[in-house]
Amino acid sequence: MNFTRAFCFLFLLSYCMINKKVNNVTEALKYVASDMTFMLGGFGLCGIPENAISELVRLGLTNLTCISNNAGVDDFGLGLLLKNKQIKKMIASYVGENAEFERQMLSGELEVTLTPQGTLAEKCRAAKMGIPAFYTPAGYGTEVATGKEVKTFNGKPHLLEEAYKADFSFIKAWKGDEAGNIIFKATARNFNSPMCGAAKVNIVEVEELVPIGQLDPNQIHVSGVFVQRIFEGKNYKKPIEHLTLSEA
Repeated sequence: MNFTRAFCFLFLLSYCMINKKVNNVTEALKYVASDMTFMLGGFGLCGIPENAISELVRLGLTNLTCISNNAGVDDFGLGLLLKNKQIKKMIASYVGENAEFERQMLSGELEVTLTPQGTLAEKCRAAKMGIPAFYTPAGYGTEVATGKEVKTFNGKPHLLEEAYKADFSFIKAWKGDEAGNIIFKATARNFNSPMCGAAKVNIVEVEELVPIGQLDPNQIHVSGVFVQRIFEGKNYKKPIEHLTLSEA
């Protein structure tokens, strides 16, 4: 066997031995703890990690910092953690659907950092790509700019925004394989994609988990290199925030 064939054989062997599958959500969330910072994918109630959130509720963790585009609704998604007062700080861009969130924020029970949506997405992506900080014009001249460095590019002021730091990210995908490669369905790609790989440990729940080699490589949205644990979720409710029907 020549060197090229030997290298290819060893590469294929090592690839086939990669297995990031865990049996269930309880095993997937092993070592999560109170006082940690979590990223949670999803947009509204689309593509949220339902199983992971339910497990966080069951575990009863407290003093959590959660980074998410929004804060769920009163009785679902992150709203369940807020209802139990498990979240100490919320970093989000849109929070208008949650009355309990509003109550806690106005009463001073919950620390809130509102972030422009594009900035939030880029702060996640930067963390994923190992970029410590970046400049953006979004938020200049508003409360978002308070305490941040400003630099002018092409005559336009930009804020220096630092990438997020998180202990765990919780991601929801449509399909995945045991090596951690995942495929999102339609708009569920949203914040799941930039957050997957942006934390120290990245946990993915999928609707369907298949053996390595079953997914078309051309259809994979996030490579398994960004995933540490993957499991097949159960009992997805997939609620709709606002159901709108046409008149009969």
